[in-house]
Amino acid sequence: MNDLHAAATTTRLAALVAVADLGSVRAAAQALHITPPAVSASIGALETGFGAELLTREGRGVRLTDAGLTVADYARSVLGLLDEARSAVRNADGGTLRIGAVATAAEVVLPRLMASWVAAHPGGTLSLDVGPRDELTTRARHHELDLVVAGRPPAASGLTAWARRANTLLVVAAPGASHDVETSRWLLRETGSGTREATVGLLDRLGLRVDRLTLGTQGAVVAACVAGLGLTLVHADAVAGQLRDGTLEVVPVRGTPIDRPWYLSAHPRPTPAARAFIEHVTGPDAGADAFVRGRGRTTATR
Repeated sequence: MNDLHAAATTTRLAALVAVADLGSVRAAAQALHITPPAVSASIGALETGFGAELLTREGRGVRLTDAGLTVADYARSVLGLLDEARSAVRNADGGTLRIGAVATAAEVVLPRLMASWVAAHPGGTLSLDVGPRDELTTRARHHELDLVVAGRPPAASGLTAWARRANTLLVVAAPGASHDVETSRWLLRETGSGTREATVGLLDRLGLRVDRLTLGTQGAVVAACVAGLGLTLVHADAVAGQLRDGTLEVVPVRGTPIDRPWYLSAHPRPTPAARAFIEHVTGPDAGADAFVRGRGRTTATR
């Protein structure tokens, strides 16, 4: 056990995680600003400590073995917890708050809340990472993010839904464009998007086999919809301006609107900064973007 503890230093764990993320020893060395032999030595020390091969050669590169994937999974959590500890010790005024959010929440829900948070915690630091829900919840599970704003956390995520905010999905189209749900083109978000999953689910429930066009971002989908390229299912928050100015209108479709609340999720024991942010967005000063406090069920990770 002592040998294992000696081998499992943060530097060595970081080297393994970098190889897992970047796919090669050389890329990991560049990211960590060390030499490739230093990365190889770090992983070799881990292999000695764990008594298992963690990397194996594959063609001109390397890949993690099953044991390597297991150790890398734990390593992410260890490194994330150490970052949390550093934040809690070094910064008492708000700490370092790492938020992950899906694109729509990042664009239309969080900006004012983050601005009021920064104003109230001038000594703290804030970061926002945008990505698909499943990627963000995985990072939060590994303590790489403190909070996630997205749909309900998926099963086995290990996260608790601490607060929620009402949100609906509507079908919209440009005025004058075809509103025939059976013959019109449907515009979809990128793979991994919760909105895309909801759209595909709606089309399946309606039994529609329609022309589908995938666009990479929500902004692209909304712009294409305004231009008359097709119908789309979208968060009401994201098109509030277009509905007000008349460049989009709601299309009545069976099964819509869809209730799709935003959830503010974190570990069952949030970091101090995360707890403070939860209080901030559920308090009286949060305004129209406020969440409603209500701790949900935690789903186990293993």
